[in-house]
Amino acid sequence: MSKQEIELRDRIPFVEIKPYEHHTKYYETDQHGVIHHTNYVKWMEAARLNLMEQLGFGYKQMDEMEIFCPVVSIGIDYISAVRFNESVIIETKLKQYDGFKMELEYDMFDKESGEKRAIGRSSHCFLTKSGLPISLKRIYPELDTRFFEFKDSE
Repeated sequence: MSKQEIELRDRIPFVEIKPYEHHTKYYETDQHGVIHHTNYVKWMEAARLNLMEQLGFGYKQMDEMEIFCPVVSIGIDYISAVRFNESVIIETKLKQYDGFKMELEYDMFDKESGEKRAIGRSSHCFLTKSGLPISLKRIYPELDTRFFEFKDSE
């Protein structure tokens, strides 16, 4: 790590990331009272937005900077069923980051029992408003540092 990166790191306060919590709704269920599998993707999106906001890089900030962060790929491994009126805790981890793209992992647990319900993964890239790839490291080094610090703290 360069001297400038260390100085910048020291100016950016450490952020303790809080997991995302979702209380299931009746409309999310199928006819058997089990949460429909498509809802997990929505929860992952909400958890990712929650993480990005805690890192100081929410959608409002991205929009103001004219940066887009589309999904490149997504996947979910379902372990056990989630039902209506349960709460799910989603711990979001930054698994890979290189300034151009990031990969996240989502561990989903039942709030009451702690039982793991699902594991999700998503990959994203950073683009300009015109759709060109962008390097956060080059254009927004302070954000790049924050991402690297969060990844290193995992």
